[in-house]
This record gives sequence, structure tokens and C-alpha cells, in this order.
Amino acid sequence: MPFAKLNDKLSVAPQLNPEDLQDAAAAGFRSIINNRPDGEAPDQPSSDTLAAAAQRLGLTYRHIPVIPGKVSADQVEAFEEALAATAGPTLAFCRTGTRSTSLWALASARHLAPDVVLRTAAAAGYNLEALRPQIEAAARKR
Repeated sequence: MPFAKLNDKLSVAPQLNPEDLQDAAAAGFRSIINNRPDGEAPDQPSSDTLAAAAQRLGLTYRHIPVIPGKVSADQVEAFEEALAATAGPTLAFCRTGTRSTSLWALASARHLAPDVVLRTAAAAGYNLEALRPQIEAAARKR
């Protein structure tokens, strides 16, 4: 199960399956956030299937679905609230990890400089330069 660490509380990953949740628990993750809408791909497990697997493993599970390229302020807020409310470390995922990283970046811009946010994402393998205007706008709202 590949994942990229953004900070001590959050890592991101591509699509997880129920078997991956066992690996996540063994790796020390305590919470899972699914940022992929159900039915995006035919081979994708449903959120209900993943939630049941997470519960069996004692993992906290949240589903904050995001359509690619359409991250809303409400979704950023829900992601930030989920991170604050769940026991860490947390593993967030979507198809590639980009939506999860984007949610983190937009939430983090409220307390980190935009260049720091973008460098952190890039170090984890996610180029979010296309989000720079939104990240800078979020930073101005501090």
C-alpha cells in the first residue's frame, strides 16, 4: 500500500481496498478519510464496504467525496474538521491522492504560507501549482 506523508498527522494514498485498510492499521494509521465518490470506477469498493472494513479494524472512517477538479469550500471545511476530530495519524485517499492532497493544501493555507503548502505537496509527489490562486486566496483569509 503506497502512501505519501504530508505531515505527522496526515498521509495520502491512491485508491484503497478493504485489504489495504488492514495494512494501514498495521502501519499505525488510526483514521481513514475517503475522498472518492462512490461509483467513479467499476472496480472501486463502495464507501459502505470500506466503512465496514474500517470498523472491524477499529479505524475511524469518514467519507468526504470530491468530484475531480471541483473542490468546494464546504468540502475543505469538512476535511479540516475531520482531521481535527479524528485520532491521528490519518490516511486520506482518492483515485490518485491528488484530491486528498488538494483538500489538505486548501485547509493548510489558512495557517501555512502558500509556498510551504506547495513545496510540501510537491515533496510528497503532488504538483498543485494549478491550485496556487485558490491556495493564495485561502491564505489571505487568515
